[in-house]
Amino acid sequence: MTIHVVESGETLFSIARDYSVNANILAINNGLTGNRQLAIGQALIIVFPVITHTVQQGDTIFSIAENYGVTVNQIFRNNLILRGSNIVSPGLQLTITTDSEPVGTKMTGGYAYPFIDITILNSTLPYMSGLMPFTYGFREDGSLVMLYDDTLVARSFVYGTKPVMHLSTLTEEGNFSVELAQSFLNSRDVWDVLIDNVIAVLREMNYYGLDVDFEFLGAENAENYAQFVALTTDRLNALGYPVLVALAPKTSVDQPGVLYEGHDYQALGSAANTVLLMTYEWGYTYGPPMAVSPINQVRRVIEFALTQIDSGSIFLGISNYGYDFTEPHVPGESKAPSLSTVEANQLAARHNAVIMYDEEAQAPFFRYTENGVHHIVWYEDVRSLRARLMLLEEYNLRGGLYWNLNRPNPQNLILINALFNIQPLDLF
Repeated sequence: MTIHVVESGETLFSIARDYSVNANILAINNGLTGNRQLAIGQALIIVFPVITHTVQQGDTIFSIAENYGVTVNQIFRNNLILRGSNIVSPGLQLTITTDSEPVGTKMTGGYAYPFIDITILNSTLPYMSGLMPFTYGFREDGSLVMLYDDTLVARSFVYGTKPVMHLSTLTEEGNFSVELAQSFLNSRDVWDVLIDNVIAVLREMNYYGLDVDFEFLGAENAENYAQFVALTTDRLNALGYPVLVALAPKTSVDQPGVLYEGHDYQALGSAANTVLLMTYEWGYTYGPPMAVSPINQVRRVIEFALTQIDSGSIFLGISNYGYDFTEPHVPGESKAPSLSTVEANQLAARHNAVIMYDEEAQAPFFRYTENGVHHIVWYEDVRSLRARLMLLEEYNLRGGLYWNLNRPNPQNLILINALFNIQPLDLF
């Protein structure tokens, strides 16, 4: 596997020729569609097949996997062209093995809204240990705000991906509610009601475990929140269900701010089986232009977390999106839309923008002007994602979870497959 940064005058076909790889596969692996125009500075991931198989009449994905002694999922991972489909036609050349040498064995996973495109879902699931449909909410009386998660859960089982129920303080209006959290956490008589309702869903949907995500709690709710998570873990573990809890990206015990003060890393790390560090949103919709997940900031969060929680219990949150900011930033007025890696690269190519790479943040960015308005786009590409994924190995973390999987990012999937042996999800 190698990462190639596009230079002036290069095309998809010239790059494919120079590396002796199939141009169509190169395009698919990097999300290049339409006229497949490239931007100067755009990063491409290139993998090199070692063993290939040309599909014969009567072959199936299952028979091919059996003949070569590999799993069906490995066939899917090495051949994104299949999009997770087991339908193959004679003459199609499949990659059985590549030249990639994994740096370790890790768990992967990510969050998805029920409206995710089914092709993106099927393409992505073979690379994921776990899937978290987003999200079940709840009311002050402990009743649940249900989720249309049937398709997500059913498809996860097809690929051996473990579905994890996600429970949050997100309201039916789509906001994280401080009032809901405070009312609930100060009414201990309804804690068991909510847990009973969660258990009913876990059983009915055959979920593997629970992901708890209460945000913007404030210091006044920190102790009760940790106690609620501990009670939930005790009750669910007794039934065989593990519990993961999401943590705001803190860098110190007493970090001020309503987002951080309600999350006591040590208490929550002890209360749950595993934790997720939500290491993203430094650059955000209403903020000034900057990288979503600057790696220097991500490191600070990890290194603080390791003073409070064992590394083997930690999942790293990984951003799978970027923002199109306008310049100059006007506080209270500027609002940057989010975009995928594929969309960002297409936008750069369309405006003939040169993509730069910030070494301190380990993130790509570019500028363009449209209708007299100046823009700067910060996003993730295969270089920035590789830098963050390598932190899993450097700090001996359990794995990485993506926010979120709805946005297409084929080169990220190819990268995961190149870097890691993907391990089944274990939240205990």
